[in-house]
Amino acid sequence: MHPTIKREILNSTDSKEVLSVELVQSLWSGFGAIERIYLKGGNTSSVIVKRIQPPDAMNHPRGWNSDVSAARKMKSYQIEEVWYRNYASELPLAVKVPAMYFQKEWNGVNYIVMEDLHTSGFAHRYTHVSEEKFNGCLHWLANLHAFYLNKPAEGLWEIGTYWHWATRQEEWHRMQPGKLKDQALELDNLLNTCRYQTILHGDAKPANFCFSAKDKAAAVDFQYVGKGCGIKDVVYLMSSALKEEELFANDKDILDRYFLFLEQGLNAYERTEINISKLREEWEAMYTIAWADFVRFLEGWSPGHARRNEYAILQCNRLSSQL
Repeated sequence: MHPTIKREILNSTDSKEVLSVELVQSLWSGFGAIERIYLKGGNTSSVIVKRIQPPDAMNHPRGWNSDVSAARKMKSYQIEEVWYRNYASELPLAVKVPAMYFQKEWNGVNYIVMEDLHTSGFAHRYTHVSEEKFNGCLHWLANLHAFYLNKPAEGLWEIGTYWHWATRQEEWHRMQPGKLKDQALELDNLLNTCRYQTILHGDAKPANFCFSAKDKAAAVDFQYVGKGCGIKDVVYLMSSALKEEELFANDKDILDRYFLFLEQGLNAYERTEINISKLREEWEAMYTIAWADFVRFLEGWSPGHARRNEYAILQCNRLSSQL
């Protein structure tokens, strides 16, 4: 660790000593790493450092190593800084995220130093989640969406989520000819022109949530946070957390739970100007469209991906009769 960053960490946490540094994970495509810094004598026993350093050559696991991809990735880290600096501190308790200690660029490396959720009661992470933990994620998303419904998102992505059409032209051109490719812009416009817009997490998969012992969720990784139709986050969570048979068996129940959590959040934040019935009607109408939009991304990015399953294809087929 560079002495300048070490000194800032010690000063910001009133700590006396850095005990050790632990690699949590490498960043996608070789853009740096996330590290846990163990401390002694201060107000916390550890912090998380997101160390962002563009590689000399990208190493995307699926071969997407273009300049466009690199530029999108770098912008995503800039957006994340804005999120932690301007938004994280205003969130309600039901939308737990790490607090940021500081951000600093030094010798071409960008450091985001933030709260370690392990020290705040959210010490558990999973790739596959139980129904209770899935509900924790769904509750977190609903409260995020309720809190920011129809509010500005200055400094964030104009359109949230990492797969939206405007930033995925390479993948769109790589798609095989067909209806879904032809409808891509129309799907994008329908989602982006909803009357009810909110701030999306943008990458709401189980790996980006930490859990308490009582299955409450806190979220990390805000590189693709921005404006959008809330159902996009829900569809992405479902696609990443649930198996094909679980989607067929539970989709209606999941939507009911989400909209219940959303209504509870709107009531808690005194958003009395929002008509929940009209909001639900609009976002439910976007459900199939959001699925097709995500499948559109997969068909260009990784056609054989497991998330492009029978349930997802069914939603695309239903879409054909809607448009």
